[in-house]
Amino acid sequence: MTAIDAPATRVEHDSLGAFEVPATAYWGVHTARAMRNFPVSGTTVGSHRSLVAALGAVKLAAAHANHELGLLDDRRHAAIAAAAQDVRDGALDDQFVVDVIQGGAGTSTNMNANEVVANRALEILGLPFGSYDEIHPLDHVNRCQSTNDVYPTAVRLALVGAIDRLAESTEALADSFARKATEFRAVPKIGRTQLQDAVPMTVGQELGAFATTLREELARLADSRVLLCEINLGATAIGTGITAHPDYPRLAVQHLAEITGLPVVGAGDLVEATSDTGAFVQVSSVLKRIVVKASKICNDLRLLSSGPQAGLGELRLPARQAGSSIMPGKVNPVIPEMVNQVAFWVVGNDVTVTMAAEGGQLQLNAFEPVMAHGLLQGFTWTAAAFDSLRELCVDGITVDAAKLAAAAATNAGLATALTPLLGYARSAEIAKAALAGAGAVRDLALAAGGLDPAVLDALLRPETLANLDATGVDGAIGANRE
Repeated sequence: MTAIDAPATRVEHDSLGAFEVPATAYWGVHTARAMRNFPVSGTTVGSHRSLVAALGAVKLAAAHANHELGLLDDRRHAAIAAAAQDVRDGALDDQFVVDVIQGGAGTSTNMNANEVVANRALEILGLPFGSYDEIHPLDHVNRCQSTNDVYPTAVRLALVGAIDRLAESTEALADSFARKATEFRAVPKIGRTQLQDAVPMTVGQELGAFATTLREELARLADSRVLLCEINLGATAIGTGITAHPDYPRLAVQHLAEITGLPVVGAGDLVEATSDTGAFVQVSSVLKRIVVKASKICNDLRLLSSGPQAGLGELRLPARQAGSSIMPGKVNPVIPEMVNQVAFWVVGNDVTVTMAAEGGQLQLNAFEPVMAHGLLQGFTWTAAAFDSLRELCVDGITVDAAKLAAAAATNAGLATALTPLLGYARSAEIAKAALAGAGAVRDLALAAGGLDPAVLDALLRPETLANLDATGVDGAIGANRE
């Protein structure tokens, strides 16, 4: 038969009957039905590379365990293992065609994986696609497994990778702020509370605080990573391990740890682990916390760079593109604005994850697909946004040191430093007079009498006012020093 004469489809069967699938597709009848049932988002499981890789790792671990237990012969094991490795390596991502949003608690995704592995294994053996009497998607590839332990395990593995990626981006962004904190360590400015002038500080202290607040999240990510490494592989349908060999859970987890290099452990109570999605709620909360902090920082960057002539204009963000189709020369803080929007999306998705976790019933949560998609998308977007914020914005921040020093030296907020010597009431009078234009705080304080000019000058030094030696700016930048 020539290629021209080759049939365009093949017929496969399941418990619902016959169904035609493309002759060259690695997926089969179960995947085909899912494609028809869930034309929802237009985003396929294959778009989540980490999830597909995790599915390949789980199928590979299962094949090794089943072979070790005598449930797969050498020939089938070798073919299935090679096919699962191909899935893990990304050779078949385009065959994971079901929509990420699906009913069935991820059954369609697991079926998609089973069929792709089975048909790739058949191809390795030189057999036609669909020769399931030789290698069956369920009897062989899915042996000792259920969607209810395969899918959540794969999602957890994928999220561990996503956490590692975001941790790298977060640390790099914190390092960037720390470098700027070092650069602007002694540049004075006025701090603000409730958008009103408060007391003196330095630009380095302000940016160093951003570095610290981001670094704090690395520990939260590490905690979440540990939580995700507890898996329910071997639980099968509801945690009782029905249809699985008694030794399968232990061996499957052991092989999965060896394959992935992750410290995965089997859950102590598989019934509880199969129904509980609390780990996803925790991970979503951590992601939300990180991105909310970053969004607040971006709000500050936009405020501090506002103007540049009629706003605060204290920071200069790198110009990245024209800001208006009508106003020549206008440049907008587009990178911080992008991060803000990622944060809005993540916060909204946290509500979705929360409600999906709450919506679970009895021994299983059917809504893990929307949790998985939202979390993987959120981590991916956040890491990319942090990389852009670092490379295209923070690394290029500059300041007008002379302008900031002049503004700080004449600000009425300097009167706060006088309260230990003059008391609150007299200091308030000096501040009020300075705001009314009667003179600078230093001159008004000298005119009030009773202060040694040398003592006053020492008190009003920028380093003294900002309390540089006692604040955490050096700690914030310390991790960036060799």
